[in-house]
Amino acid sequence: MEKIVDIIEAMAHEKNISLDSAVDAFKEALIKTAKRCTTFSSHFEANVNMAKKDYSVEQIITVAKDNDPRFQTAKDSVITLEDAHEQYGADLEIGDELRSDFILEEHGRTASFNLFKELQYHIQRQVEADLFEKYRDKVGSVMIGTVNRIDDQDNTFIEIGELKGILSQRNRIKGEKFKRGDTVKALLRYVSIDPEMGMFLELTRTAPKFLEKLMAKEVPEIEDESVLIMSSARIPGQRAKLALKTDYPNIDPIGAAVGVKGTRINAVSSELKGENIDCVEYSVIPEVFITRALAPAIIQSLKVIPGKEKKAIANITSDQKAKAIGKSGINIRLASMLTGYAIELNEIEGITDRTGESSGNIPAEIEKTTNTDALADLFK
Repeated sequence: MEKIVDIIEAMAHEKNISLDSAVDAFKEALIKTAKRCTTFSSHFEANVNMAKKDYSVEQIITVAKDNDPRFQTAKDSVITLEDAHEQYGADLEIGDELRSDFILEEHGRTASFNLFKELQYHIQRQVEADLFEKYRDKVGSVMIGTVNRIDDQDNTFIEIGELKGILSQRNRIKGEKFKRGDTVKALLRYVSIDPEMGMFLELTRTAPKFLEKLMAKEVPEIEDESVLIMSSARIPGQRAKLALKTDYPNIDPIGAAVGVKGTRINAVSSELKGENIDCVEYSVIPEVFITRALAPAIIQSLKVIPGKEKKAIANITSDQKAKAIGKSGINIRLASMLTGYAIELNEIEGITDRTGESSGNIPAEIEKTTNTDALADLFK
């Protein structure tokens, strides 16, 4: 017996799992082996005492009513009250358990062989379970690994700790290519188990969350949450927008994110293959937030349309319209993603000077917002 318990300790060390996990696997192996030696409908309980280097297996039969469903599904684990009285005495009641020692050694070499196989199987399942829990806790964090290979479908396989990560083409920034031996940073999306591939990590470099995590690494104020990222939007490899907020009057959220001479934000942009990153200050007032999100365009006025569909109409002069839309519509798309509002541009006459004043008139049919309910959020 001591030898078997020593094997458990050695396997725990070899497989890099906790001793408790190895003991649990051993208990499962004992129970499964006992069932193989009897019937799979029997009920067993295993106990392991690591201090004494001893273990025991007990077969349990429960006294049950005649109509108990276990007589159909696990008949060897139950006994009727009448049979229990006849075989074991009249003092037994419904629910009592009859326990008897089950000695595996009495079942010969076949039991020993089955125990070893079951132990290997359950140890491996425990290793996988521990790995799954370990990496599931890391979902949403940045992982760093080395490129191992690239398959015919341009999927990049990355070695990360004990598991392999997969960075598919759709999760890479457009035009981004890696070669074997490259070091790659990516966001862990989820842990998956595939019948053919086994357990693997799905990675991405295109999610807005990846941008947020990179910013937290470069900006201490974001890491310690004195500056908060309220929302983010990306068109990977081209442009991104971040909405920043702080409750500390002595901190400039935009300046903190950008850094001296742009060092902080340029470091993140470089990791994202030159992606331009715009930082805007968040506001609980939708009109203010949307106006800031449409920068560098200067908006003359903006009205949020009440209703379930979040929609806003922005009045803008012709010379600012191209800036608001951006190349291929990228600016207005990012502004919509950042704020959560569908933004419609309404062109008005006039030209906007550098102060933001327009020589044109705002159409009468588009009224300025007079509802100040959102202002109450500022004083919560």
